Amino acid sequence: MNTLAEQIVNALRERGQSLSVGESLTGGGLGAHITSVPRSSDVFRGGVIAYSADAKSRLLGVDATLIKEHGVVSEEVAIAMAHGAMAVFGSTWALATTGVAGPGASDGVEAGSVWVAICGPVEQSIQLALDGEREVVRNATISSVLSAFSRILSTQ
Repeated sequence: MNTLAEQIVNALRERGQSLSVGESLTGGGLGAHITSVPRSSDVFRGGVIAYSADAKSRLLGVDATLIKEHGVVSEEVAIAMAHGAMAVFGSTWALATTGVAGPGASDGVEAGSVWVAICGPVEQSIQLALDGEREVVRNATISSVLSAFSRILSTQ
């Protein structure tokens, strides 16, 4: 059986569509999963790892006021990150991740608090509340966004 990343790459290739990522919490792991698929370069345009609030603003165009009002771990920021990745790379779709992997809280946000966004012809944002060590949270986030994106593509 194909992995989710393979299914996504194949579906995008068949449609002539492209993908980019804007990552914070996952630190490049999401892009690595996608690019582990042979011929992913047919559809994958690139990614930005924007770990700090400043990088989210400078590299992905996330409005600093949005960050100040909602915090970096918010639906609004995840969506803005995805839109920023689409703009930077000119892709049809973008996936974005932001959250706290732990250990412990960050700026009052509990570890395991995550927002992901899928933007393109269809938009969806997902809030996750995950338990576990840092890598468990990061890997569960990657699995969740790939699963959600695969479901979206299968209904298009």
